[in-house]
Amino acid sequence: MAAVLAALPAHAQGTSAKGVYAGIGYARVNFGKADLDAIQGRLGYRFGPWVGVEAEAAAGLGSDAVADVVKYKLKHQESLYGVAFLPLTPKLDVFGRVGYGYTRTKFSVLDTGFSNTFGRESWNFGGGAQYFVDGKNGLRADYTRQEFIGGDADADIWSIGYARRF
Repeated sequence: MAAVLAALPAHAQGTSAKGVYAGIGYARVNFGKADLDAIQGRLGYRFGPWVGVEAEAAAGLGSDAVADVVKYKLKHQESLYGVAFLPLTPKLDVFGRVGYGYTRTKFSVLDTGFSNTFGRESWNFGGGAQYFVDGKNGLRADYTRQEFIGGDADADIWSIGYARRF
């Protein structure tokens, strides 16, 4: 185990230790009662091999009807994160992130014409992994938990997408 820990700094030297990164991908957002789809975009900056910041934005795709009574739609989400990286190899990182976000959703009561749009702020946390095939282009998969402020509804977000180091 000590040999593995001692080798991590050597692996970190081979990674793109600092700089801008971006990505785009698909996300599945579970609000407990509704499962919604979104397209996500990320833009981040890595200060070195271990720490970075990232901004994330998402737009909803489609809607989900619950018990044929209420239809939910994700309008948009925006979040800011602090990110901690653990470079395992020059091409593979695992990471954890913590941040703050805003989510805007719409619900409609079917057969009545009533609808309402509302926004909620949240504390977000999660983690994932990214693998860079050629050192610049790669795949990223992650999980994020949104805990909404002042409410009892929370969300789980699973995403997969393209990642690019610049």
